[in-house]
Amino acid sequence: MSAALASSTAADGHRAVTVAALMATYMQAVNITLPNAAVLDIQGALSMANDELGWVFTSYIAASVIIMPMTRWLAGRYGRKLVYQLSIAGFALGLVLDTRAATPIQFVLARIVQGAVSGTLAPLSIAILLDVLPPKRHARISLVWTVCLMLGIASGASIGGWLSEYHGWRSIFYISLPMSGFIFLAVGLSLPEKKAEQNPPFDFFGLATFSLGMIGLQMLLDRGERLEWLASAEIWVEAIASVLGFYLYIVHILTAKAHFLNEALFKDRNFVLSTIMFFAFGFILLPTLALTSPMLEQLLNYPVDTTGYMTIPRGVTLVGGLVLMSFVPAWIDNRLFVVSSMALVVYGNWRMLGYSPAMDWRPVVVAGALQGLGLGALMPALTKAAFSTLDPKFRPEGTALFNLSRLYGSTIGVAVVQVFLYDNTQAVYLALAKNLTPYRAAAHVTGSISRPGLAALNDMVTGQAAVIAVIDQFEILVFAMLIVSPLVLFLRKPRPAN
Repeated sequence: MSAALASSTAADGHRAVTVAALMATYMQAVNITLPNAAVLDIQGALSMANDELGWVFTSYIAASVIIMPMTRWLAGRYGRKLVYQLSIAGFALGLVLDTRAATPIQFVLARIVQGAVSGTLAPLSIAILLDVLPPKRHARISLVWTVCLMLGIASGASIGGWLSEYHGWRSIFYISLPMSGFIFLAVGLSLPEKKAEQNPPFDFFGLATFSLGMIGLQMLLDRGERLEWLASAEIWVEAIASVLGFYLYIVHILTAKAHFLNEALFKDRNFVLSTIMFFAFGFILLPTLALTSPMLEQLLNYPVDTTGYMTIPRGVTLVGGLVLMSFVPAWIDNRLFVVSSMALVVYGNWRMLGYSPAMDWRPVVVAGALQGLGLGALMPALTKAAFSTLDPKFRPEGTALFNLSRLYGSTIGVAVVQVFLYDNTQAVYLALAKNLTPYRAAAHVTGSISRPGLAALNDMVTGQAAVIAVIDQFEILVFAMLIVSPLVLFLRKPRPAN
């Protein structure tokens, strides 16, 4: 009787931990894109400049990718339960700070706190799931975990848009507080503590130099437009920091015996090529949302909640493509799915080049759904290609680098499209306004156009310039995938297992 009761209690504990880990994965991912549809409301409330909007996303992701490589070492050193609960508590603190922010700097700092502590949640969640569940369920729970991750990214804009429209933009952060409380309690009550018996040393110098290079590059892209690039001393400092960080990291790889990214990873052709293509995957995944929502709200005058609803088909097809790939027979050459998925992504992006101020909702929904289906199928196809030939002993480090490439792709992608968006808007505006000069001169002579009329004409030209500039950024996303597509030709077909 007591044995049966103990078994039932253990099963209940495993279920609670499983639900909590999946919920934490979803919560961490959904908070990346929750502000997407509400970004203009946030901008208005906090008086953000246009070139600061990208910080809403990049600050969260950049902070996350700095902490993520340390997860295994932190869990081994201090215990996975303690690290997990501290991360959840820190995440809740970041949520509260988001809602209390009154200036752009306060909001960005809150997002950095939120992103930094979230860096451990996804890798610890999958590690906990694989530990508490039997091996026969590992394949299924890994798929469910991945679905939760992508569902979070895909559904954030629609949930955030609805909440912002009817309950104010601060409510998009309040909804994660009850989830944080449940996860904290479930883990505290049901997850046993676990530390590594002998925690291997961590390469802090390698991580620090690599992070310095990436942070310098990120700050350069985020701040360059506002500070007129190399005309600013700050941009020079950031550029030098980035170059110095990458230089020191490369030297470290060539001279040190051990570092946080094992050099053996870079000797596996399939892994390296797949990681580069996964960077392009991230470059497209989030920047598409970062461009689409402001375009729909600001230029086409859609309500915030409608903007969020229009992202739902993309999310449905993205998750659908991910799930469908799990039913593909193992004997089919995986490279066919990489090629076809990339082609579908390119086609979806190409349809976005046809956007115009006169369109209705259909082109946005169709293009987004096609792109989502391609991205959803591409993610597992690239994952399979990356690890099909990699030595199993390098998989933990390989998984970390592979996921980092997606996150860095997203944060760099958002920064790049924001830079070119505002540059192109100004250039197109000048080109259009130049053609109006003769008419404006005639109007000045006859007095037939009033100042309000000229203001309306200026607004129309500005709107047209912004739409053209947005379309130009979708063209960058097309080229990003086209550039890496030929790498598929160099992927090796894995040898069949004996």
